[in-house]
Amino acid sequence: MTQSPTVPGPIEQLTGAGVSIWLDDLSRERLRTGNLAELVATRGVVGVTTNPTIFAAALSKGDAYDAQLAELAPAGVDDAAVEAAVERITTDDVRAAADLLRPVYDATDGVDGRVSIEVDPRLAHDADKTVVTAERLWTTIDRPNVYIKIPATVAGLDAISRTLAQGISVNVTLIFSIARYRAVMEAFAIGLEQARADGIDLAPVGSVASFFVSRVDTAVDAALEKVGTPEALDLRGQAAIANARLAFEAYEEFRQTDRWRSLVASGAQAQRPLWASTGVKNPEYRDTMYVDELVTDGIVNTMPEATLQAFADHGVVTGDAITGTAAASRRTLETVESFGISLVEVTDRLESEGVRKFADSWTDLLATTRDGLRDAAGS
Repeated sequence: MTQSPTVPGPIEQLTGAGVSIWLDDLSRERLRTGNLAELVATRGVVGVTTNPTIFAAALSKGDAYDAQLAELAPAGVDDAAVEAAVERITTDDVRAAADLLRPVYDATDGVDGRVSIEVDPRLAHDADKTVVTAERLWTTIDRPNVYIKIPATVAGLDAISRTLAQGISVNVTLIFSIARYRAVMEAFAIGLEQARADGIDLAPVGSVASFFVSRVDTAVDAALEKVGTPEALDLRGQAAIANARLAFEAYEEFRQTDRWRSLVASGAQAQRPLWASTGVKNPEYRDTMYVDELVTDGIVNTMPEATLQAFADHGVVTGDAITGTAAASRRTLETVESFGISLVEVTDRLESEGVRKFADSWTDLLATTRDGLRDAAGS
């Protein structure tokens, strides 16, 4: 009796369609309990992203950091000591995660198996200090499968080029608009061209461009609800996916240029689009929509664990959901704008809010660390 073949589950279908699954979370608890290793083994996770909000949440829960806080407490609780403690704690977590994912990195020739850590978000508008911080984080962690996250602000674009030019891998974060994404790809090319001119091997230099999704719908939906007409309300939940699909069109256009072909000939890796902010904010929407509807070969989707587990349970892969959708996506955004909603204003505001929220989370992280150091010193 022949046994029927096992039907691939949603995770297997997603990875089979060419999507790299990354986890948008990291904590000492995940590392020490084996949870991250389990997600790598059972949920197809091949990368990890972090940000100040994630670390602030991790440090405020449980006792996973108590021993290290006790070790660091004798240095005191002045600003310099607290910032040094935060850097030590976060870089230790990222290094441990990078070691866990090193087999994936090796097996994929450096494409996946990466772990991201963000520069201090308070430096988002200071290119010089961002570059210095990126260099320090890269040297401190000392693992080839790390990405340094730099926000795609105007100042960040310069920092991205200068960091890549040194052979440091970069995850460009907080991208909301197509225009800014094109500028990110330009910054990426400038950085690699400078690295090549300086004799740096391009093959190990990785980069992803983190294009944010759900926050666009949150902002646009609110504006559509203010308009309030049935036609406007029918557009809710469509702008973010259309925006991301057009970003992929821009990526494909860049890959057809002679400039990119020249870099590929020199050993460069592609700067893959990474769909970020893929957890659904509106409970009325399907909880896997920002995964299901953004499937195509050669991209990354970084998910919070709730979204990852939901997708493993009931995600739907119907093949390539992006190729051939540019014209319809453009019409969707044009219709949104016909109601007097400026997508430029929306995405500019989202960038400013994103920088501010991460800076606030960094402040929370510093405060939590200071409290932890004080508690450890008093115990």
